[in-house]
This record gives sequence, structure tokens and C-alpha cells, in this order.
Amino acid sequence: MLKCDWQQPGRMEYGRAFELQQRLVAERKAGEIPDQLLLLDHPHTITLGRNGHMENLLASEEVLTRAGVAFYPTDRGGDITYHGPGQMVGYPIVDLREWKR
Repeated sequence: MLKCDWQQPGRMEYGRAFELQQRLVAERKAGEIPDQLLLLDHPHTITLGRNGHMENLLASEEVLTRAGVAFYPTDRGGDITYHGPGQMVGYPIVDLREWKR
């Protein structure tokens, strides 16, 4: 039977959450922990995924800063994505080999 632990750390700044994900990925690859699911929300944040295009960001850096919106390029999928308070985000960290994928 496959096991998946979950954590709900609450609101977490995107950069800090990304660092946590990277640490958990390394631990999962080393076989130190089972699959993980992080459930959390972020302060006002916009991310640019690895397939994203800056021209799709319609606000300038100045406007984002004035509005209190953080911006992060990331290696995750997607284009421009908004994350905000109260918007639950799930980050699965799984070893697909165990799921026969």
C-alpha cells in the first residue's frame, strides 16, 4: 500500500514554500520520506512558469510592488499564475515509479 504524508503549514511566502518543496523532493528521491502533499496558501504572488512568457504579465514591476504582489520565476509548469490569500494550493511530491508511471 502506498503512503502519502500531508502537511498544512498555512500561509507561506512562495520562495520559502519552493525551498521546502526542493528539500522534500531531495528527501523523497533519497527514499528518506514517503510521498508528500503540501496544502497551503500564499500572500499575493504571481509566478512565471518555465513555459511562461513575460509579455503575458500585464502589470509592471512598479505596479506589482505598489500593490504588494510578489513575483517569482519558477521551474514549475504553467505561464503566469496568480496565488493569493485563501486560495488553497496543493503541491504533490511523489515518486511516480512507485505508481507504475
